[in-house]
Amino acid sequence: MILAGDIGGTKTVLSLLSKDAAGALVCRQEQTFSSLAYLEFTDILKEFIPPGTAISSACFGVAGPVVEQRCQTTNLPWLLDGAALKTLLGTEHVKLLNDLEAMALGMLHLPDSELLELNPNAQAQIGNIAVIAAGTGLGEAILYWDGSRYLPMATEGGHCDFAPQNEQQDDLLRYLRRIYPLHVSCERLISGIGFSHLYDFLCEHDFATACLAVPEIDDHEAGIDRNAVISRLGVSGEDTLCAEAVRLFVELYGAEAGNLALKALAIGGVFIGGGIAPKILPVIEKGGFLAAFKAKGRFAGLLDKVSVKVSLNPRTPLLGAIYYFVD
Repeated sequence: MILAGDIGGTKTVLSLLSKDAAGALVCRQEQTFSSLAYLEFTDILKEFIPPGTAISSACFGVAGPVVEQRCQTTNLPWLLDGAALKTLLGTEHVKLLNDLEAMALGMLHLPDSELLELNPNAQAQIGNIAVIAAGTGLGEAILYWDGSRYLPMATEGGHCDFAPQNEQQDDLLRYLRRIYPLHVSCERLISGIGFSHLYDFLCEHDFATACLAVPEIDDHEAGIDRNAVISRLGVSGEDTLCAEAVRLFVELYGAEAGNLALKALAIGGVFIGGGIAPKILPVIEKGGFLAAFKAKGRFAGLLDKVSVKVSLNPRTPLLGAIYYFVD
C-alpha cells in the first residue's frame, strides 16, 4: 500500500492507495484529522492505518522546513523524523517534503479544468515555475526546469520581510512593528491571521466604522473564526471595513507572488495554491491581484506575459505526495 499525507497546521489528510490490475492508482482509504487535536503525528498514523497493513512507500508534505529528513513543524508542536517513520511503517521508502514542495509537484498533475488563469496576456513558456500558497501560513516553492523535467525546491520565503509599496502600506508596516517589533514577515499579512491584522489596522486608522458582526477574538466553542468572518463579509461586500481588508489582502498577495516570480525567474508560470485563494476568488478576479503582481517597474513587461493560475483542487499537496514515489 502507498501512504501519502498532507500535514498542515490546521488539518492533516492521509490517504492509502494501491494499484489495480491495470496499474492505475486506486484510493482505498482517506481521512482528514484536526492537527491540533493530536500531541504527535504518529498518533494520527496509528489511528488511521488498519492493523496488519503493509506499507510499501510513504511520502508526507509537511508545513515546515525539512532538514536532513527531520521537520519541526512551524505551526504545530510536532517533530517528524524520517528515520523513525521508516521503523514505524516498516519500509525504507519514506520521504518528508516541505508542504509547498508537495504542492508544487501536485500542480503538475492537475487538469486544466482545476486551474483558473488570471492573466489574459499569458503566453505559454518553458522555464521555472513559482508556487505560492496562503493558508494557515504562507508557503512558497519553486519548480526548477532542468531542461527535461521539473524538480521541486522548498523555500521559507513566506517569512521574508514585508516591503510596503504605498503610503497605506507604510502605515501598515508601522502598525505591525508595534505587534512584531523584531520582524514583520509577509506571512503576518498573507495568511489566515492576516485578515485580522488588516481589519484591526484599518479600524485604528478610522477607515470605516467597526463591524458589529466581527468578534473581538475567535470563539472556538461556538466554532467562530474571526478571520473567516472578516473574509466572508469582505468578499460579499456586506461591510465596508471588511471589504477593504480583503482588497488589501489581495493586493499584498499579488505583490508577493510577483516578488517570488522575479526571484525564481518563473517564466514557466505561477501557481497559487492554499485554502484562501478559492474563498476570495471574486475579489482576486477583480484585477487587484494581477495589477500588484505586475507592478515591478522595469520588469512589468516580463511579468505581463507570465501565466498566473489558481488551483481549485484542495488536494493538490496530497497529489504531490501520492505521486512522489510513483512518477
